Amino acid sequence: MQGNIVFMSDLFQKEIAVDLDASSGLAGNKRPLSDILRPSKISQVVGQSHLTGDGEVLDSFIHSDFLPSFILWGPPGCGKTTLARLIVNQANEAQNQNNYQFEEISAIFSGVADLKKVFAKADQIKSLGQQMVLFVDEIHRFNKAQQDSFLPYIEKGSIVLIGATTENPSFNLNNALLSRCRILVLKALDEEALIQLYQKVENYYERKIPLNEQARESLIRLSAGDGRYLLNRLEEIMALKLDEGTALSVDDLEKKFGNKVALYDRDGDQHYNLISALHKSIRGSDPDAALYWFCRMLAGGEDPLYLGRRLVRMAGEDIGLADPQAMPVVEASVKAYERLGSPEGELSLANAVVYLATAPKSNAVYKAYKMMREQAKKTSHLNPPKHILNAPTKVMKDQDYGKGYIYDHDTEHAFSGQDYFPEEMGRVKFYNPVPRGFEREIEKRLSYWEKLRFDKSKS
Repeated sequence: MQGNIVFMSDLFQKEIAVDLDASSGLAGNKRPLSDILRPSKISQVVGQSHLTGDGEVLDSFIHSDFLPSFILWGPPGCGKTTLARLIVNQANEAQNQNNYQFEEISAIFSGVADLKKVFAKADQIKSLGQQMVLFVDEIHRFNKAQQDSFLPYIEKGSIVLIGATTENPSFNLNNALLSRCRILVLKALDEEALIQLYQKVENYYERKIPLNEQARESLIRLSAGDGRYLLNRLEEIMALKLDEGTALSVDDLEKKFGNKVALYDRDGDQHYNLISALHKSIRGSDPDAALYWFCRMLAGGEDPLYLGRRLVRMAGEDIGLADPQAMPVVEASVKAYERLGSPEGELSLANAVVYLATAPKSNAVYKAYKMMREQAKKTSHLNPPKHILNAPTKVMKDQDYGKGYIYDHDTEHAFSGQDYFPEEMGRVKFYNPVPRGFEREIEKRLSYWEKLRFDKSKS
């Protein structure tokens, strides 16, 4: 029997019409390969042994009389949905009874009315002596009110909640829900796990996948830890009608599927993770790592001007006056990008990244600024000393405004040594230059002026 199936590549959505015969393993079966090869036991799940191994947390859940609510947090294609289903099935098997009924919804497609139906069904199941295990995919998509609606049903035991999210639960789930759920972190599939999936596909089709060694390595690398992506691409490859003995090359793969879109969400957790990695690489004086994270963000579609703004911040926070040219260099790079646009202008930003990473570092001004902000809040009621106030009127002169002020340029060394803080406050010192870069010169100046100030106070 033959059928005509249309496949879509993720990037170019090109239609590939292929005729499949019974020997392909897909004839008459419309289920995607990722569903067909879904594990039937937790021990078959690859890449998550820190959760699924003997005695690990999910194994203990299965063999316990109590199944707690928990959140599965991990990247796409790492097995969150599969694990949720298997836990319920195996927990029922371990207890030799059907205590748990599995229900699955997606926060993308479900609203308040859907939740009400689910909760009503949960209460009904509870009245029969059972418990609903509610799997909520993309749970971070629910707003605070929707998340709060789970709380009373978890509290009274009507439901066991299993949430799945690709976003950091700390930022996207409210505290009340988090306090009632354990957080289990899943990993992106490593190379070994992806190779296991690759071999599993070959076993299913009972023939080799038509890729040469370089193409096989490229596809696994391109999958970037996403098992579903790998299985979908392999399904499309196996559906192609190729001459016997044909092996696709890396160029063939790129022509058919393009490149995978980088795993990056400009408004999500990955955005903050990568900008943190870039910032800390620059602070840690590692130009190679800094360039890597910079390019990762560009590849993910980040706005280069956002990166430019962040580089300006880094110049002020982490380089400071250790290299006074850092800020002008970054500003010039941002202006060059604005003039040239992408992709030419991105090289200017890359220059700024490397400049900052290799510049001497100082956060002395940053620290002094933060501490002086706090000091200013505490002493906002204090006035400047009168000798540094202007006296444009007779009344102000009569009040001793400007009395005793010394014009520094008229003194030896152009330094009067006067006090400029409020009289009730006294002098404070928060700025302490580091012995690196230009701040070494600043420290010499400050020490010189401090000596002059001391000598004047004794005279």
